[in-house]
Amino acid sequence: MKKIYLGFLVPFYLYGQNLNQLVDSSLQNQLVASTKQNITSLQSQYKSVQNSYMPSLTVGANYSNTNEETAAVANSSIVGYAKINYVLYDGGKKGARFNAFKSNINSANMSLEALKNDISIQVVNYYFNYHSLLAQKEAKHQEITQLNAQYNRLVKFMDAGTATSDEIDKIKSRVENANVTLHEIELNLQTILHNLEYITAQNVTIESGSTIKDVQGKKENLRSDIKALEFDMKKILADARATKSSNFPMVSLDNTLNYYDMNYDNPAFDNGVDSQNVFKLNLSWKLYDFDATNSAYQSVYKQYKSLKSKYEYEKNKASIDLKLAIKSYNIAKLKIDSATSALKAATSTYETIQAKYQNGLVDNVAYLESLSERFSALGVLKSAKYDLEIKKANIIYYSGKNVWEYIK
Repeated sequence: MKKIYLGFLVPFYLYGQNLNQLVDSSLQNQLVASTKQNITSLQSQYKSVQNSYMPSLTVGANYSNTNEETAAVANSSIVGYAKINYVLYDGGKKGARFNAFKSNINSANMSLEALKNDISIQVVNYYFNYHSLLAQKEAKHQEITQLNAQYNRLVKFMDAGTATSDEIDKIKSRVENANVTLHEIELNLQTILHNLEYITAQNVTIESGSTIKDVQGKKENLRSDIKALEFDMKKILADARATKSSNFPMVSLDNTLNYYDMNYDNPAFDNGVDSQNVFKLNLSWKLYDFDATNSAYQSVYKQYKSLKSKYEYEKNKASIDLKLAIKSYNIAKLKIDSATSALKAATSTYETIQAKYQNGLVDNVAYLESLSERFSALGVLKSAKYDLEIKKANIIYYSGKNVWEYIK
């Protein structure tokens, strides 16, 4: 029973994580959390701006005392008031500010989706590159095992006087080179693990078996990062309109209720008024400002035109990127066919040369070359299959879809 309890205490990261789990973890990292907090902050700001355009109520009071009483100024007085103010029309600034905030929030949401997609495609690349390196590592291990077996075989032949030292040296050199390559592969594997740990903020042990769903026939959508640019354009255009609102009249109303408690030493000054309500409808219109408002508007509008040009550029680039991704995918499929044929040919050649080598019909140079080609072809085929999965993910990414939704 204790063993069962201990099993529940084993940390999750000791078990392998598939691609779905890695992506899920990465989409909860600090960078994503920070972006979500920024969106929440913008939403709070927007709510504050909305509330600021609601009618405002202000209350206040004051006490005064004078040494020279007049009809206008009592010896001592207490005045209290309640004031309601509301802007009826501000030249369209209110609507423009609301539109600017909504566009800014939409842009932030699209930027969050773009960030999540960028992280997802990065994790997908790490995952399949890791397994590609594992395939190369396995092929290299098998090559070293074969080389060591031949090395031990030749040592026995040399002891019997039927093999030369240069043949042994060549195999030894091959083993050393293969070991160097193996260490380089191991370093690259560790680098990927460290990068994934950085992205997911947890220890990582990668499990095999994950793939990407087929991407053929998928409809192209606008990428989230380009949608964010589109909303940024709308935000700046709304800012420009808010700036231009100063050229229009402003209409507001306010109503003030005053309460007076006047203490006159001279009863003749007391008019008997203890409360007063004042209603005002206000109109103000700035007729001329030496073109300051128009200059400010033109400045912001030019920012809009600049961002619009960038938007069109990125939109066209995204379309080209998708076409290139589809071409890369088709080439990746051809590479698998080519690698399959290459492995078949390399295996056949190796088996033929191995038989001739064991019968002394070819030297060990030809044998070692055929051995290396066979294991190299094996690693290339497995790498080509993993590369195809990456190419699938690239099509999903460039077609404006969420990569994490296509992992299986």
